[in-house]
Amino acid sequence: MSSETLQASREWWSQRWLDLLDSYRFKKRLERARNYARQGNVLSIEFTGAKVLAKVQGSESEPYSLSLSLDAFTEEEWGFVVETMASKAIFTAKLLAGEMPQNIEEVFTANGLSLFPFTLSDVHSKCSCPDKANPCKHIGAVYYQLGDRFSEDPFVLFQLRGRTKEQIIQDLRQFRSNSLEIAANTTTESPEPTTPEINPINLDSFWEYNQPLESSLVVIAPSSGETVLDVLGAIPLAKEEENLSNVTSADVVMKYLDTLYKDVSQKAMLEAMNLGN
Repeated sequence: MSSETLQASREWWSQRWLDLLDSYRFKKRLERARNYARQGNVLSIEFTGAKVLAKVQGSESEPYSLSLSLDAFTEEEWGFVVETMASKAIFTAKLLAGEMPQNIEEVFTANGLSLFPFTLSDVHSKCSCPDKANPCKHIGAVYYQLGDRFSEDPFVLFQLRGRTKEQIIQDLRQFRSNSLEIAANTTTESPEPTTPEINPINLDSFWEYNQPLESSLVVIAPSSGETVLDVLGAIPLAKEEENLSNVTSADVVMKYLDTLYKDVSQKAMLEAMNLGN
């Protein structure tokens, strides 16, 4: 995985979390929380299962203790999610490589779930400070610090939903292994397939289609895209001295081919509309 790809993955992941925090209407409180995060007031952040436990230094001598968590998905819900992940090769490849797919949320929404919380009220947080507002500036500081954690490891949000990165990768590998085993057993137990009868191909009529087409579904229009000449550019013929009119052999050939393309295109249109001879 290139550094540019990893950086893009980190940026969108972290930004989604910060967008959630920025929706909080008390902007002054957010500013104080941001300063706390920048000034190093968040002393520690650690996971206990799916819950985040943190220590934040406030105005008192003793740091405040706080917790933060999301509603974890059930075993059954994670089973559906992993199965959906495994069914999409690109998701499986990126996740096994340690990269978070940009549209990973599709896997969760397909199972009636949301990986990211919708609002701040979906984030359960509690602080030992006397401030009754939630989030207080101490909780807000941890929010910002978690945004940095997401930048370093976007799989952290999986852990808040009840699955670590290692568990996800292990589940994917196990699911793939089981699928391969089932496929192998099915092949072994299946009766020997009979060789299908192959009809001979008549090359003279291979491109013919004798059934009438629905006229409303057929649209005949000249091509407006680039031709092969436009894509390939000038033909690299050997250099020669230009004549008085500054026309080279390559110019002559390109002009001839351009005329030929236009003539063939016009005849194809006439043939398609049954106007050809």
